[in-house]
Amino acid sequence: MSKALVMLSGGLDSILALRLMLDQNIELEAIHFASFFCGNSLEGHPRLSAVRATRHFDVPLKIVNFSHDLVAIVKDPAHGYGKNANPCIDCRIGSVKRAAAYMNEIGASFLVTGEVLGERPMSQRRQAMQLIDRETGMEGRILRPLSAKLLDPTVPETEGVVDREKLCAIQGRSRLPQMEMAKQFGIEDYPSPAGGCLLTDPAFGRKMLDLIDHKPDFDANDAHLLKMGRHFRVSSDTKVVVGRDERDNWKIVTFAKPDDVLFAAAGVTGPTSLLRGRMNEATKETAAALTARYGKARREASVKVHYWTRAEDRIESTVVAPVKDEAIKKLRIG
Repeated sequence: MSKALVMLSGGLDSILALRLMLDQNIELEAIHFASFFCGNSLEGHPRLSAVRATRHFDVPLKIVNFSHDLVAIVKDPAHGYGKNANPCIDCRIGSVKRAAAYMNEIGASFLVTGEVLGERPMSQRRQAMQLIDRETGMEGRILRPLSAKLLDPTVPETEGVVDREKLCAIQGRSRLPQMEMAKQFGIEDYPSPAGGCLLTDPAFGRKMLDLIDHKPDFDANDAHLLKMGRHFRVSSDTKVVVGRDERDNWKIVTFAKPDDVLFAAAGVTGPTSLLRGRMNEATKETAAALTARYGKARREASVKVHYWTRAEDRIESTVVAPVKDEAIKKLRIG
């Protein structure tokens, strides 16, 4: 019996691709690439969806942490970004290469993906798919069951391992054909297509591109920080992150590096803020003023703000006027 490895994102398309292959009398395993750029909430989390799907269909699943690979890709994608900060083609090339290595390790002969021709503007164009196949050395060995009849036959099809007639000819951005197919298969538990990768989100993309411009050697901690709070560019090498709520405040403290400076207004409810970069009188006062602006004392003429670092066991204070709205517009990244 032939064996295939399914690249299972956890979205409906990949779940349907897995389900279609179950009718082909082929041994299947699945691989899921997890990243902190995807699934920012537990509801509809792609990793959980992938786990549920493979348990339902009784298919072994390998989960790979792709976060650090993706950080490296985002810094300098050979094929550029999409509309925002999304390096979709390079991301796909990287994940396919890792999947191909695991495919060889488990003795599978081809990959299966849930890609749909024309669904994603950057990586799911015909030319992009051909480029990805070529650059990964996987020409003829990536089967896309949902659009297979619109694409050139793959090796498993020409060799009779896969019955091409049982595959589909779906294309375009409408999800109605997939939703109808899911209904026919009795598949109800899948995430909304509105989620996905944060790098495709305009607001997150602005923060990521700002980080790349001002700190090209950023690390995973810097990338994680983009997911929390309001971000302000104070100088070319300094930024301030202001918590939006209590959960953000805790996250900001957790992700603070030893040299980061934390700020909180004294005696009033408000955000915890983080200053990352050069600490001087100007950046300190700006960070404190931003902290005051988003707290309960925002209408006061002056506010006392504490500041400290995790590396030093002492708290200092400054008194500032909350920053004006006109200044916020100039400083705000996202």
